[in-house]
Amino acid sequence: MASDRIFGAVVTLVALAYVASATQIQSSFMADPVGPRTFPILVGCVAALCGIILVFKPDPDPEWPTLATFGSLGLAVVVLVGYAYALKPLGFIVPTAITAAILSYQIEPRASRAVLAGIGLSIGLFIIFKFALGLGLVPFPKSLTG
Repeated sequence: MASDRIFGAVVTLVALAYVASATQIQSSFMADPVGPRTFPILVGCVAALCGIILVFKPDPDPEWPTLATFGSLGLAVVVLVGYAYALKPLGFIVPTAITAAILSYQIEPRASRAVLAGIGLSIGLFIIFKFALGLGLVPFPKSLTG
């Protein structure tokens, strides 16, 4: 019970620091309609809310994940950090497909389904972000598209 409260307090503090840093993001006069700060602030607020809930309503008998689960979580973090660095030079579709495939494989280790999920998610998300939300995403590296 105490471990949940400590974890919730840490999550809340990290989330608030994340929101504070997200408010410092500069936006140009030609920014996307949603703006570059909206999504990080939204993620930080949801994480802070979850942390507060953990502090005030902890699990009476918490079960912490095994070492293998922490390894999977660490791999997911590494993949997502790599994704963030790959977006600008490689465009949206290829890094998103690779990242989604790796994360899908972690959920269910079937390679063909993971590849299909990665391709489908990258194309579907690109269509939603580009055409429904009007974001200025680059689908492929500029060296390929000119």
